[in-house]
Amino acid sequence: MIATEALQEIARHEKECGLRWAEAHLELKQLHDSVRAHSARWEKLAWLVVGTVIAGVLATVIRNYL
Repeated sequence: MIATEALQEIARHEKECGLRWAEAHLELKQLHDSVRAHSARWEKLAWLVVGTVIAGVLATVIRNYL
């Protein structure tokens, strides 16, 4: 009787943990996708900044030395 109740309690606990893990896994997938999207935007911005700096340096060099 006590063992049966304990097994039922363990089964209930395992089911609850499985549901929580499924929710956590879904949230982690969504977070992963969000981070990828944000990193793509930041990469574009970084290239824009680098390109602007290089263009500014080249313009300064050409203006002063040619």
